Amino acid sequence: MTQRYSEEETISAIARLTRRQLTAFVDAEIVNPIHTEEGHYFRQADLVRMELLCELSEHFDLQDDALGVVISLIDQLHGVRGELRAVLDAVEAEPEDVRLRIGAAIKAIRRSG
Repeated sequence: MTQRYSEEETISAIARLTRRQLTAFVDAEIVNPIHTEEGHYFRQADLVRMELLCELSEHFDLQDDALGVVISLIDQLHGVRGELRAVLDAVEAEPEDVRLRIGAAIKAIRRSG
């Protein structure tokens, strides 16, 4: 089962996170807690995300709307990395002659671009 963190546990787990920031992140839908009848909870991934958000906010003085844009770009980049990993795994599973042709095609595209 996935570890769930209450609001209090989340604030305690992230030294830089304030209640105001947590509320702002949720209100801006930068972080989306799990809603249950008992309240709302955060996952481990949410805690990691909020740690990054606090760091970005602190070091770059980004406001909530800018944080939303930055985290969205990070999410997209993470998704692309996952897709690229899947493509690389698929290519690696191909016979050597196919891998060589793919490598040659990539080199040709790089030279022409």
